[in-house]
Amino acid sequence: MSVQVENKAIKPPLTNIGVIGWIRHNLFNGYLNSLATILIFILLIQLVPQFVQWAFIDSVWFTSGKECHQVEGACWSVVTQNIRFNIFGYYPYEHQWRPLVAMIILVSMLIYSRDWKKWSRKLGYTWLVALFSMGVLMKGGLFGLVSVESTKWSGLPLTLLLSFFGILASYPLGVVLALGRQSRLPIIKAFCVVYIELIRGVPLITLLFMSSVMFPLFLPEGVTIDKVLRAQTAIILFTAAYIAEVVRGGLQALDKGQYEAAESLGLTYWQKMRLIILPQALKIVIPPTVGILISAFKDTSLVVIIALYDILNTTKSILNVPEWTGFSTEAYLFVAAIYYFCCYSMSRYSKKIEKELEYKADT
Repeated sequence: MSVQVENKAIKPPLTNIGVIGWIRHNLFNGYLNSLATILIFILLIQLVPQFVQWAFIDSVWFTSGKECHQVEGACWSVVTQNIRFNIFGYYPYEHQWRPLVAMIILVSMLIYSRDWKKWSRKLGYTWLVALFSMGVLMKGGLFGLVSVESTKWSGLPLTLLLSFFGILASYPLGVVLALGRQSRLPIIKAFCVVYIELIRGVPLITLLFMSSVMFPLFLPEGVTIDKVLRAQTAIILFTAAYIAEVVRGGLQALDKGQYEAAESLGLTYWQKMRLIILPQALKIVIPPTVGILISAFKDTSLVVIIALYDILNTTKSILNVPEWTGFSTEAYLFVAAIYYFCCYSMSRYSKKIEKELEYKADT
């Protein structure tokens, strides 16, 4: 803001606003912060030119693996020459357009649904049609599409499938478990406590092993359950236990007066939770919840132990070919970029939700 002095406007100091103000506040705010900034800047001066030289100037992009061994720069050919296998894995080559269309549908729906104002019953029906279409495209067997076994689903489509449905199903399940843990009914409370503590006490690998090796032993002879479905169930159950504890923390963080006010209005238990308690509790726990969901997205790489190949493990398969051995840095940088883009998008969306909720609360 400017101040009027003798009919003249005095602008704020340049050191407090604009780019200079941001640099001073974030990079040179105190002696330790300034020292760290200078040291990091010197380190970047040393490393960035070397990286640019390696990654772009001396690099090759569309050559064979044999020619890559003769260059000093990066061999991005390990990505470009194997991009289809890297993305789609063991899905039949001639039908790889199907998972591509399924991914386009999923991403398009996610982008369209990011605005809360568009959430409606019509959008829900649209999601059902989109999910059915994606299932038909991936599995086949209808509309003249050749059936493809789920064991051949791999690469990025499998990663998105496991992470999306894992997040979609684990969140409401986690909320129910959190409510059950605070229930006054002893049986329900005991069941939720045992489930949450048991699941949180073992790693995800254990659940995946159980779903792949142990669970089929308890099924009647001749009855089988799809391997992808078993892995998906394990991821959902595992993630839901962690979300339940985060949501429980949000419920306990609310002032007791909120519960008493809801009860004084004569609301039922479910009305109280749906209209007053949960909206406030879930708003509080958005940051830790997103952290758990991001971890669930990255944990999909563990499905390799039950012979399912996500994008990380299709990359490993490429590097096992003698022609491309030794170019793991380039291949993993490509995979890291995909993981970073997805995780960063989730993080930015959570911040957007927080700002919208804060603005709505202020108004």
